[in-house]
Amino acid sequence: MSVVEEIRAANQAYANSWTKGQLPLPPARKVAIVTCMDARILPASAFGLKEGDAHVIRNAGGRTPEALRSLVISQQLLGTDTIIVAQHTDCGMLTFENKDIHAVIHKNLGEDASHIDFLPFPQLEQNVRNDVQFLRTHPLIPRNVNVYGFVFDVATGRLISVDAE
Repeated sequence: MSVVEEIRAANQAYANSWTKGQLPLPPARKVAIVTCMDARILPASAFGLKEGDAHVIRNAGGRTPEALRSLVISQQLLGTDTIIVAQHTDCGMLTFENKDIHAVIHKNLGEDASHIDFLPFPQLEQNVRNDVQFLRTHPLIPRNVNVYGFVFDVATGRLISVDAE
């Protein structure tokens, strides 16, 4: 059975017992979480969420500049008042620079991607601080929105608070 067939079968079983169709559109806990797309992180379990609780925005590295569009919609149209930035240990984004991914793309695809900033970062805690600051000072995120930064430790499953400067 292919992975797609496995997913379809799992979805059928899930849909057969689905009872959450009447949940309201805005997230009940008024929180948006920006985290990495890393397959080792299951946001519902890691952050104690159930359906309808939060918006979870995932991208490579859990980067807030890339998540801004979704955060503004979450905030302005759907009433979230808290943002959590949760990046993680052993993140692939710590392992390369833009020039490295640009070279791989050129080699593998024959395309020039030098105009794309893939948003890698060399230091995890500082990057969390930078991304929290990005949101706290961005004109599209009101000052009354609470923004918190964390590192998710993939070895222990724990969230570690990162104080923003």
